[in-house]
Amino acid sequence: MSWAFLRDLLSGVNKYSTGIGRIWIAVVFMFRLLVYVAAAENIWKHEHDEFECNIKQPGCENVCFDHFFPVSHIRLWALQLIMVSTPSLLVVFHVAYRENREKHHNQKLYKNPGKIDGGLLCTYLISLILKTGLEIVFLVLFYKLYNGFKIPRLVKCDIKPCPNTVDCYISKPTEKMIFLYFLVATSCLCIILNLSELSYLIFKYSIKCYLKRHVKKQQGSKSDCCESELIRYNRAAAAGQLHNSSSSLPLNM
Repeated sequence: MSWAFLRDLLSGVNKYSTGIGRIWIAVVFMFRLLVYVAAAENIWKHEHDEFECNIKQPGCENVCFDHFFPVSHIRLWALQLIMVSTPSLLVVFHVAYRENREKHHNQKLYKNPGKIDGGLLCTYLISLILKTGLEIVFLVLFYKLYNGFKIPRLVKCDIKPCPNTVDCYISKPTEKMIFLYFLVATSCLCIILNLSELSYLIFKYSIKCYLKRHVKKQQGSKSDCCESELIRYNRAAAAGQLHNSSSSLPLNM
């Protein structure tokens, strides 16, 4: 499988991410994608051929392997990597939409099309929620499919066409379990990073909105004070003019 597209996608999103988002991209690229391509893929490469049962009944090994490994670990990890990286396309598409909109109108509509604000902020938050949700879904799926995050050395199978309960052996269980724990740990780390970035952005822009409202209120109160002082001044001036005019009238003899 070629991972060039996923690499280019992560590199493109890196330009529009926050500091925490860049850490997430580094974790996905270095501790998940590279580990998957360099090591994990080779470990599970011949998992079906190396799965052995202590009986040579035709079809028994295939049925038992399918029962204990309904989906290959390595293919499920590949699907997980693709799915959790796909929501980042929303941000790339939104920035491209902003740039095309500026070209269409032939004028500068945004200070910076890649700046996370307005509609792009909503798109970025949605992508974070989707990535977090997909990570959790895949962790639960792993746990349910394989009855926990462990690789047993021996499994007992009594599914037809096996004539009785047979012992089946999984190759390199310790090595596979180490990589399983590592990939689960990096997945949990990515969830923590996504939630941290989500909280950071919400807090940052909540403070920003609060400060804007506070400044507007202060400006409004100042303008009200100025208007009231101006009204008082006009009234005082009008009263002074009236007093002067009344004092300048001739007295009746």
